[in-house]
Amino acid sequence: MIDFSFPMEELEYFLLIMTRVTTFVMVAPFFSTANVPARVKIGIGFFISLLLYYATMPHTDYPGYETVLEMATFIVKEALTGVLIGFGANMCVRIVTFSGHVVDMEMGFAMSNQFDPTMKESSTITGRFYQYMVLLMMIITGMYRYFITALAETFTLIPIGKAVFNMDSLLESFTTFLGDFMVLGMRIALPVFCSIMLLNAVLGILAKVAPQMNMFAVGIQLKVFTGLAILFVSIGVMPRMSELIFTQMKTVIVSFVEGMM
Repeated sequence: MIDFSFPMEELEYFLLIMTRVTTFVMVAPFFSTANVPARVKIGIGFFISLLLYYATMPHTDYPGYETVLEMATFIVKEALTGVLIGFGANMCVRIVTFSGHVVDMEMGFAMSNQFDPTMKESSTITGRFYQYMVLLMMIITGMYRYFITALAETFTLIPIGKAVFNMDSLLESFTTFLGDFMVLGMRIALPVFCSIMLLNAVLGILAKVAPQMNMFAVGIQLKVFTGLAILFVSIGVMPRMSELIFTQMKTVIVSFVEGMM
């Protein structure tokens, strides 16, 4: 007969692995979008957990506990570890959303917000365009595989039940990211921003030279045409823009993992 018996410690170890993996899948970009069914997310989390369970064998360092509260503490630690790793990558996707808001504000599209069902939030037209382009580049370049590899390596750097949350290091990583967030966001929006700024200067000069012309009505149309033209021309730099976002993702994930070691 086939013996299907297993120690209770192994089941608890697998469940802790699955807690970290599933919370990561629920938060990380590309996996966490609303158009991915919940059953698919759970299936991905389960099978990745199963692979990592066998990859980390033999298991000798079981998390010891004596009360239900201590076990709940281990579960919360693993959940927070997965959430922080996924959240660090997901924040970097918001950079292009910020850039889209800046671009649409300059072009006059700021009031044309639309509800994005994949992210469950309102976003502007250019913000959604940048966001979908980054997700497309993430699929083409295989960046999603880096997320899974980074998650697998965390089980070596941060063993089950051994996560230590260094709040000073995590806060420093977050504040550093906020500075890079603004810099990268403005770098992405810089072509349209500079073009519209020069157009505003030209319109200001024309308003003084020909005050009888309605520069407000003319400027609205020129800003739209100029912004769309710059967006069309700047399509070629999308791979470079995505590379900047992916590099920032790797930096944030590494810094967050170091803050939990």
